[in-house]
Amino acid sequence: MKNDSISAMPAPLFDAPFEGSARAADLIARINDFLWGELAALAGTHGVDHEHGADRALLQQVWKRSQALGFYGMTLPASMGGLELSVLDHVLIKEAIYASGSPFAPHVLGELSGPPRVGALAHQATPWQLQQFIAPVAQADKAICFALTEAEAGSDAGALQTRAVRVGDDFVIDGRKRFISGAPFADHAVLMASTASDPAQREISAFFVDLKSAGVRVEAGYKTMAGQSHTGDIVLEACRVPAANLIGAPGRGLALALGRITVNRLLHCPAMLGLAQVALRDARDYALQRRQFGRAIAEFQAIQHLLADMATELSAARALMLGTARQIDAGSQARAEASMAKLFCSETAFRVADRAVQIHGGEGIVQGRRVEFLFRMLRMYRVLTGTSEIQRNTIAKELLAARA
Repeated sequence: MKNDSISAMPAPLFDAPFEGSARAADLIARINDFLWGELAALAGTHGVDHEHGADRALLQQVWKRSQALGFYGMTLPASMGGLELSVLDHVLIKEAIYASGSPFAPHVLGELSGPPRVGALAHQATPWQLQQFIAPVAQADKAICFALTEAEAGSDAGALQTRAVRVGDDFVIDGRKRFISGAPFADHAVLMASTASDPAQREISAFFVDLKSAGVRVEAGYKTMAGQSHTGDIVLEACRVPAANLIGAPGRGLALALGRITVNRLLHCPAMLGLAQVALRDARDYALQRRQFGRAIAEFQAIQHLLADMATELSAARALMLGTARQIDAGSQARAEASMAKLFCSETAFRVADRAVQIHGGEGIVQGRRVEFLFRMLRMYRVLTGTSEIQRNTIAKELLAARA
């Protein structure tokens, strides 16, 4: 943010060897040039920071430029221009992006509204769907969101109330999706709805839905505790969707949505830990410059111990994340390990942010300080993409199943 800005790319917190491939190292170097060059200048010119987001036109500019540089679609299948990255390389690249502290970090790879939202579906989509919905996203011409959550269907994803009824060559969809990331600036949605004839049955199907269609609207007037309006509700009232928009077979939508849940859980960890690195770096730098009783507060043992605990726990969380990535690359299902990583990384990242606020003292609770934003943002990750309690359920289930 403006009063926490860094004029040059910061040095790593610790001098450690890079653990990814040479290709990943090259990508990180080029992405950092993009973040600290063009995107830093763009943020400064347009007043974009963590509290003041960019409008759709500016985001489109970022997406198109990232796509031209070869970053935006790197997570797609090779047939669509993706790089077929290992999970380890993907994790390291994403961590580096978020550790930059750039307010454009979520948009370099298009995580809110770009290729990561549809990458796994590329294998299930028909040729027409690829051309109509996925190719425009890959080219950064269109934005897309993933619409699963509802007011009464969060962790229990199968309990959807949104219904899709076949009428001739269309499905008529009614319902309301809640807390959909990227919805305010999306053109299309990958939307889950029940296609069961009996409401008591669970049969979830997936559809591509044009958010400009009659009978559908996006309501985005609210903000999360992170401050920006990146989320919205999608309201569908007798919205007619062509049957050709059905993704895969009827009733297979939830399986499609959860097919990469293990990898997706892990891939949230580098964002958390990258932001936690920013919090630790800001806390360290503030402790070195803030003076009390005639000396920098970094000289006080109480502050040193806070910083030491932050660095130690962050290092442990990062080791778990990287170890899980290697397991997945080696062919392991790693369901328990991915949930452990999501649980431990989210809880650790929030503790780091909490201590960073403590080190900043009064400055840390003032809105406009980046550390205060990071506290709010990292608190959200304990809820987003599967709560800590859901992760514990998964870990326990896998542990008990191994003994049975």
